[in-house]
Amino acid sequence: MDAITDYVTFNDSALAKKYTKKKIPMAKLYEAYFDGDVDIEGDIYDFLDNRDKFVKYSLTMGHFKWAVTNFLPEVLIHSRSQDQRIVQEHYDRGNDFFEWFLGETMVYTSGFYENADEGVDEAQRNKMDLVCRKLQLEPGETFLDIGCGWGTLVQYAAENYGVNALGVTLAEEQAAHANARIADAGLSDRAEVRTCDYRDLPESTFDKIASLEMVEHVGVKNLSQYYEGVYDLLEDDGLFYLQWTGLRRDMRPEDLIWGLFMNKYVFPGADASLCLWPMSRQMEKADFEIHSIENVTNHYGLTLKDWHENWRSNREEVIEAYGERWYRIWNFFLAWSTYIARQGNAACFQVVMNKNLDSFDRYRWVGDESEPSLGERFDSLDSDDLEAAEEKAAE
Repeated sequence: MDAITDYVTFNDSALAKKYTKKKIPMAKLYEAYFDGDVDIEGDIYDFLDNRDKFVKYSLTMGHFKWAVTNFLPEVLIHSRSQDQRIVQEHYDRGNDFFEWFLGETMVYTSGFYENADEGVDEAQRNKMDLVCRKLQLEPGETFLDIGCGWGTLVQYAAENYGVNALGVTLAEEQAAHANARIADAGLSDRAEVRTCDYRDLPESTFDKIASLEMVEHVGVKNLSQYYEGVYDLLEDDGLFYLQWTGLRRDMRPEDLIWGLFMNKYVFPGADASLCLWPMSRQMEKADFEIHSIENVTNHYGLTLKDWHENWRSNREEVIEAYGERWYRIWNFFLAWSTYIARQGNAACFQVVMNKNLDSFDRYRWVGDESEPSLGERFDSLDSDDLEAAEEKAAE
């Protein structure tokens, strides 16, 4: 059987003495790695392939101390000012930091791979087009992206689908970066990113709304308010696209330790990483009707792997600008998360929904995109034809 020292070098003699011959808590190991007390030798994936031989997924005293001082206050409070502080501390770290792993598109959500050989930038463009098609965007429509990041989807929708697109983010550097790229593309008359809370928008309603992997940051205690707010912002005949990543319902020990790691180091305050049932329940409680749910977890695994390759290829630049510790945190996060997606510890979903109104045209998805909806066809039928069509639908 392999030994942990085949994959890890202990630079701390006390750690070496304690854990060379017995399993080390995963949190102890990654904390030691971040601090330089441990080095992961060779390819980190070799270690992760064999990690269950050497690590255990148990809670440590460090978990409890952090939960009392950070996690629980964030979960219980989740105020606007707290959310803004957390988002700005993370996303305003520096656009170069994120570009070194996200790539040219600067999209911090799962891509969509037509085949596994595609690069992450192409997968992100596939995903953005998929979002636009799922929302059935049409020229002249108003489109809102809540938690828009660096505005890539806002720009894409305006440029390729002719919509009037608005994105909102709490991170000032994201907004500045987005608007500069939008201006360079000559799209400032149809696309904009604002630094503001979506709840403070002066606009009354939008034809289509998207929110990609932002709802996790809302907080469990605020989910009802979030969905009700989106409902009020959406036109009665509009569509809402949501994408989020959540832990699976039947949690294993590794799921918990990974989730706590992510909340501490990567996405502070993101406690609404729920599995499918409780998240969809909140949608329906807000009177949304779910049209479709697609599991894209396998695409997230490929996205994370590509992000990690980007990060490793920019190692020297990262360390020079941000230091060895930040490089190690993201090196571990991206590599471990690749396995998490591959194993199904967490899942990524795309959901399309509409207001659950009697008047909503539920035939809009039937037929080719270039053809009118069945609802419009029914309007053109005479009474005898309409009766025959209704009888056929009821069969």
